[in-house]
Amino acid sequence: MSTEPKRKRKKKTSSKPIIIIGLTLAALLLGVGGYAGYLYLKANEAIQSIAAPKPVDAPDNYVKKDSFEPVTFLLAGVDSRDGGDGMMNADVLMLVSMNPQTHSASMLSLPRDLLLKPSGLPSRKANYYYAHFYLKDKEQVIPNTKQFFSDLTGFPLDYMVVVNFDALRQTVDALGGLQIDVDMDMKYRDTVDGTNIDLKKGLQTLNGQQVLDFVRYRKSNRGTQESSDFARNERQQQVIKQIIEKLGNFQGISQWGKVLEIIGDNVKSDIPEPELQQWIYSFNKIKPNQIHTLQMDSVWRSPFVYVKKEDLQQALLDLGKEAEIQSEISFKENNFGLMN
Repeated sequence: MSTEPKRKRKKKTSSKPIIIIGLTLAALLLGVGGYAGYLYLKANEAIQSIAAPKPVDAPDNYVKKDSFEPVTFLLAGVDSRDGGDGMMNADVLMLVSMNPQTHSASMLSLPRDLLLKPSGLPSRKANYYYAHFYLKDKEQVIPNTKQFFSDLTGFPLDYMVVVNFDALRQTVDALGGLQIDVDMDMKYRDTVDGTNIDLKKGLQTLNGQQVLDFVRYRKSNRGTQESSDFARNERQQQVIKQIIEKLGNFQGISQWGKVLEIIGDNVKSDIPEPELQQWIYSFNKIKPNQIHTLQMDSVWRSPFVYVKKEDLQQALLDLGKEAEIQSEISFKENNFGLMN
């Protein structure tokens, strides 16, 4: 008679810490699950904003690929600041091949001042044509610009990605800055658009605005050495490599919400939503750990840049090899300003 109540009391007392631990774990799981749901929502919002609009006749069901195929794209960095004299000009232009199977990528920067002489259009600097197609038809600017550069180079482009320069500033800040070896003292001020570049030479941690200044610096009005498109291209590739590395090394989920929001607000593409979704959710599996920067011998003859024919030809072949393109890649010499 006396033993049963004792056993019952004992049982009741010992269950308290188990209940407390269980409730704590449940709360933690609900919190993590809620945040994961928030990130999933953020990712979907970003993907919908970045991706190409769904065609009316597109099928509702999407068959997920078992493996990722190589992809090529044109990457454009656009300056859309109010007051900027280069508004909507593509100050960064890169042809990119990415091979998820080999975890490698190749990038070819086209100098913004490269002379292009396309048939049926005026001869201008390379950065002129995105703005040209934007003013002609804003809704079709991405497919038209992609087709233009694909036809011009003879290099098949799957997609085009357009990034507002402000995305670089915001993303670098979200990543906690970048370790950059600044190659020269840089000073430049423009009171019209608010530019105020003031960087010292040497290895240092730069915040988002400083990294943007670092990749955009060309000329000085405050006593420092002037730069060139060639140096700018190298800086841009250095920054892209670091950003990819930092994104790939995220250990937690606390930073992803902000990064996804930045990307969604500042990036546009013609990549179909289901494919973009699969790529973003599998980023850690497919991110390149080898990024090859392809070089071209170039010369500045004001106001244009001219490139060496053999270097351009070889760079396009290397891009095609990275993407496992079997067809012949050739360009018409008279479309480019080539070195004599």
